[in-house]
Amino acid sequence: MLRFPEIPLNKKGVTMTTTTCLHEFTAAAAPTTTMALLLAFELGDRSWKLGFTTGLGQPPRIRQVPAGAIDQVVEEVARAKRRLKLPANTSVISCYEAGREGFWLHRWLGAQGITNHVVDSSSIEVNRRARRAKTDKLDLTGLLNLLARYLLGDRRVWRVVRVPNVAEEDARQLHRSWETLQQDRTRLLCRLQGLLMTQGVRLHITADFLAQLDAVHLWDGTPVPAGLKARLTRVWAQLEVLDAQLKDLERTRAVLPADPGTATGRYARRLPTLRGIGPVGAWMLATEIFGWRQIRNARQLGGLVGLVPAPYQSGETAHDQGITHRGRSPPPHWPPTRSRDPRSPHRARVQRSRCGDRELVPTASYLRVGGRAPNMP
Repeated sequence: MLRFPEIPLNKKGVTMTTTTCLHEFTAAAAPTTTMALLLAFELGDRSWKLGFTTGLGQPPRIRQVPAGAIDQVVEEVARAKRRLKLPANTSVISCYEAGREGFWLHRWLGAQGITNHVVDSSSIEVNRRARRAKTDKLDLTGLLNLLARYLLGDRRVWRVVRVPNVAEEDARQLHRSWETLQQDRTRLLCRLQGLLMTQGVRLHITADFLAQLDAVHLWDGTPVPAGLKARLTRVWAQLEVLDAQLKDLERTRAVLPADPGTATGRYARRLPTLRGIGPVGAWMLATEIFGWRQIRNARQLGGLVGLVPAPYQSGETAHDQGITHRGRSPPPHWPPTRSRDPRSPHRARVQRSRCGDRELVPTASYLRVGGRAPNMP
């Protein structure tokens, strides 16, 4: 059964428990003699697979329940304790890979008194063979082994996701909707231009697009074919709907109060005072990065946005592979949100970088000052 490690110092039986810095310790604190039931989830669309064990070297107990059947999860946990001859009050420590289920399962497990870890799936150790066996049973067994190693003090087996609370997660919906609409709008504009280019027609997509479409002619002087014209009209109608939704979102954001009593609100108010950050970028940075993630140094921030070096060294071969681009994929405009008005205080000098010439002025400035976030009152 799983016991937290005790390292003997000498033959007299004096022991010392391994530990780490308090601010780096993310697992639940427990006495060194505490036994725990380990639980791993393999979440599918139609069913969930649950794996139970008591520690390294123990064969897992695997059960399957319908997806979302949380009542059956409680029953399976109780059955596993009886099967493995554990007391009914034995603590349960679980894990699952971050994905489509989001964080509601994590919150439910916490309400049941279960210590849960949401794991970044890209950080999980896998076999490096080009062709390897892949089954749900093997995945569950691997997760249980990694969870046991993590609890025994090996913090490098994976990366644990920081889970926002309900209010912090909900605060991200506004600007994420804005990003999605912007991407959809770009897709429709490209479709209009692409359809016209198939007939050799070049038009500037402006508010009078339909009038231009009626007046345009093909290379031989004939009008645009009826089928193509109908399709372009439908795409234009979709584009108008998106424009209306974007204007509505911008009005909502403009009147959205920045609560000075919360960290997100304080950052949303102060970030626009920095050079190169506009109102949209300020809300995005506040809700996605600085408001709740508890970033302590520049290395954590760089890992979050993908500004992490990837050196390569093997024998006498050594070179730099650039940055990893891992982490949250930012939209093309982020950061910052530059104003088009040269007189605006939000307009910033563009700094070219190796990551696709993105404008990384605020983030790079943050990294240069040693990972200190802007001073908030």
